[in-house]
This record gives sequence, structure tokens and C-alpha cells, in this order.
Amino acid sequence: MEFLILVALGLLALGIQLWALSDCLRTSAADFERTDKRTKTFWTALTAGATFFGFLYLIGPVLTLTVPPLGMGMLLSLGGVTAAGVYLADVRPRLAELRGRGRGQQNRGSSW
Repeated sequence: MEFLILVALGLLALGIQLWALSDCLRTSAADFERTDKRTKTFWTALTAGATFFGFLYLIGPVLTLTVPPLGMGMLLSLGGVTAAGVYLADVRPRLAELRGRGRGQQNRGSSW
């Protein structure tokens, strides 16, 4: 049971990391420069590293069907999902505002 819970959490973390990386790769470098939130290269390297550590956390236990280690691998995976979370919670909304998909642009139809 512990194996399934830790692998499920690892998969969730990896999904968040992949989401952040894919969004970062699809965004132009000029948009990053306009946000004053570091460069595209910085965020791409950070989210790619996060995804790499999330993948490493899962690959060993899934191949061997043993409980994931609770040591350095988990710590690196948690750090990676935290970095991806910072990108998704802070940088991505600012980029969306610049592209016109911010909160004020969502429902322009009815006043209901």
C-alpha cells in the first residue's frame, strides 16, 4: 500500500513538473522579458531539472517494484515540484496576462 501511495504522489509531482516545463517551452522568450520574472532560459532549466528529478524518483521503484526511498530522491523530487509550483503559481499567470488570457479576459459574454 505504501508503494502505491508514494508512486501515485510521485506521478502527481511528475505531472505538475511536466505541465510547467511544457508551458515554459511554448512561451516565447520575449514574453518572459516583459514580465521581469527572469529569462526563459532560467525557467526552462529550472523546470527541466525539476522534471528530471521527478522522473528519477519514479523510474527505480517502478522498474523494481520496491518502495521509493524516502531520502535524497524524495527531497529532490519535492524541491522539483516546488520549483514547478512557483512557475505555475507566479510566472505563468503573469505570462497569461501579457498574452491576453488573464482573469479579466475570461468571460466577456453575458453579464450573468
